[in-house]
Amino acid sequence: MLDLHRLVLLREVQLRGGITAAARSLSYTHSAVSQQLGLLEKEAGVPLLEKVGRGVRLTPAAVELVHHAEDILAILERAESDLAASDKEVRGTLRVAGFTTISRIVVPQVISTLTERHPALDIRYRQVEPEDGLLLLSSRRIDVLIADSYPGISEAIPADLYAELLISDPIRAYLPEGTEVTSPDGLRRVRWVLEPSGTEANAWTRRWCHRHGFEPDVAYESADLLFHLRMVQSGLAAAFLPDLLVRHADALEKPTTLLDTHQQRHISLVCRAGAEHRPSIVACRDAFVAHLVSPASG
Repeated sequence: MLDLHRLVLLREVQLRGGITAAARSLSYTHSAVSQQLGLLEKEAGVPLLEKVGRGVRLTPAAVELVHHAEDILAILERAESDLAASDKEVRGTLRVAGFTTISRIVVPQVISTLTERHPALDIRYRQVEPEDGLLLLSSRRIDVLIADSYPGISEAIPADLYAELLISDPIRAYLPEGTEVTSPDGLRRVRWVLEPSGTEANAWTRRWCHRHGFEPDVAYESADLLFHLRMVQSGLAAAFLPDLLVRHADALEKPTTLLDTHQQRHISLVCRAGAEHRPSIVACRDAFVAHLVSPASG
């Protein structure tokens, strides 16, 4: 009989790209993971790992075994969800993660709403980048991820996860007050603040600029979109800002000069496939939708 816990470890090695990264993500030692995988090899009766340079990779048999493990985990996820649905009270621990902007503007209200409506539900929250959050979901370190994605840039959600669109958020190019731009050449002369290189937001922004015939003069980089907004308000830089952020920045003077990109980012709730009907996740989704779309929250 194959041990499910060891199958999960093997899957984590595949997700993370190696034993060391898998051990780090699970707060295990390298030797502990290696020992458990060695026992799994004995149970399976076939080699599961092969050395590649200083690291390892899964053998074809191990990859197939991981596929079966994912099927088993999906069945267990649905079973747990069905059991939870039989309980009239929303209870237990729900581990939620989200990106920076959503953390700043609606997460405190969402947690407050869930705590008030469901006192038996224990919410645990952490701020992560969407790419890291998907790995945390697949490895069962969190239960819910609030992620943003950009058209033509973001990768598809893995098959073992379920995504539900919460809101489509228009993105506009805001210019420093007093800036007059009538052509792409004018945009070329403006200083810009972008999200860090290597992020999906940065890649989307540069693609939009190139499509409109100019290379942005990126003078500033920050993952904090409130910093972008303040740079625009201070007259120091132009920025691409989502409507959600500008709408919720009540304490700040809203910039008025803008160019519509006619593009939207999508904000979605992501969980493991089979868990989407779990009462705690349904309650979480409803709370996020209420605060994302309610005029009172903006």
